[in-house]
Amino acid sequence: MTLADCIIPDWPAPRNVRALITTRSGGVSAGPYRSFNLGDQVDDQPQAVAENRRRLRCHLPADPLWLSQRHETVVADAGAASPARNSLRTAGTGGERSGDWVRPFADAGVAHRTNAVCAVLTADCLPVLLCDRAGSCVAVAHAGWRGLAAGIIEETVRAMRVQPSTLIAWLGPAIGPRKFEVGDDVLRAFTLPNAAAKSAFIALRESKWLADIYALARMRLIACGVTAIYGGEYCTVSDDRFFSHRRDKITGRFASLIWLAN
Repeated sequence: MTLADCIIPDWPAPRNVRALITTRSGGVSAGPYRSFNLGDQVDDQPQAVAENRRRLRCHLPADPLWLSQRHETVVADAGAASPARNSLRTAGTGGERSGDWVRPFADAGVAHRTNAVCAVLTADCLPVLLCDRAGSCVAVAHAGWRGLAAGIIEETVRAMRVQPSTLIAWLGPAIGPRKFEVGDDVLRAFTLPNAAAKSAFIALRESKWLADIYALARMRLIACGVTAIYGGEYCTVSDDRFFSHRRDKITGRFASLIWLAN
């Protein structure tokens, strides 16, 4: 794996903010996980995932804070992470052991400390990267439709502890609006609290809709006071550079990572 295998966000982040998105290229996983799968809970060979993570680590200042993602709204502090004997407090709600570390139950990571690496794993859900214009904090959120509707963006913005108007957001690779077919339950989750969210849905047939998760995320960010929003041009289902659960069912996960450099 090299940086040429990754996507670097195109956004006006401060110089000390580093971010990258991995793709399927550059790893050793086989079969449906080929080749740079970073997910360790998808039945890939543990040795392959470990080697892929080792290759990724060569491009990072520290081990990422990997999360146990639950489609909820807990935000973990990557700057407070420590080896397993000390780190159950990281997310405030416990976690589970993963090697020498405890993986907190959370769907977003935030960092105010240099070289603390925030990460989320996805394969159609939306990764939302955030930083402030002063380069004092960064965050990344795993925003599937459940977490998005529940308020993961709002909780992540709150955890950054800066004025939302100073934040910059980048929407990473996710399922595109032409591929995200949903039912009435998803429509109601967004439109009951906010009728304007209906504009992000196109009627397909009875009780079926095409949802634009990028548009829904932009609405939530703007409502929080974040107006500098970039990205949102990828579709993980249509672009075979990415893992996609909707397309392949059994598949791997790619990572979205962000940190403050020296």
